[in-house]
Amino acid sequence: MDELSRLPPLDRLRAIMARLRDPVTGCPWDVEQDFATIAPYTIEEAYEVADAIARQAWDELKGELGDLLFQSVFHAQMAAEAGLFDLDDVASAIADKMIARHPHVFGDESNAKSADQQVADWESVKAAERAAKARGGVLDDVALGLPALMRAEKLQKRAARVGFDWPEIGQVIDKIAEEARELAEARDALPQDKIAEEMGDLLFVMANLARHLKVDPEDALRRANTKFTRRFAFIEAELAKLGKRPEDSDLAEMDALWDGAKRGGL
Repeated sequence: MDELSRLPPLDRLRAIMARLRDPVTGCPWDVEQDFATIAPYTIEEAYEVADAIARQAWDELKGELGDLLFQSVFHAQMAAEAGLFDLDDVASAIADKMIARHPHVFGDESNAKSADQQVADWESVKAAERAAKARGGVLDDVALGLPALMRAEKLQKRAARVGFDWPEIGQVIDKIAEEARELAEARDALPQDKIAEEMGDLLFVMANLARHLKVDPEDALRRANTKFTRRFAFIEAELAKLGKRPEDSDLAEMDALWDGAKRGGL
């Protein structure tokens, strides 16, 4: 490995990836992979980066970012083998994109703009990029692989740009009430697939409400998950003081402990 240790870090990583993918001397598992099989790992690594940031685990973040970087190197290596592009092309493409999307930094436009104006400009540039790719549909390039709640918010934001949106938050709340009633009716009268459909409709409108409130629904739900985990851990700890576990308790007792966690600011 001496020859690898003498390389600059990114070149070293690229050489390691090429060695892993060598069909004769490489790692059998790495050689067998393709874009589709690696994609779930890429998503997982991105979430682990976000998790380290959420926990402010700065000592872990470097490693998690390295894992995510390795995913880009892996995909680029497979693309190079297929004659599609390589890691240099990936780096050049994102550099070109960032320059094009920031004319107020790299071009002649003034950078004396509000954050809202810069977001509007960013969306205009992205719209032009979509047009250049000859994607005719407004929703065509909203990634299928996004988490469902995040994709719902992005679909609605994209549709709102062309006027397909409720102008008032009150109308969104009315729609939530309507969808909740339909879900309650479906629960009693319809098969499971229809119940799931109605549940999806309700979640979709909830994502729309988050957008109108300028709340990131994925982040809001992630925070709610964290809060639930924290409060349930309190319940477990209090039960343990009594020599009990949750399965030894009942809903009334655990609900009272939950209220205690809330009063305690958890």
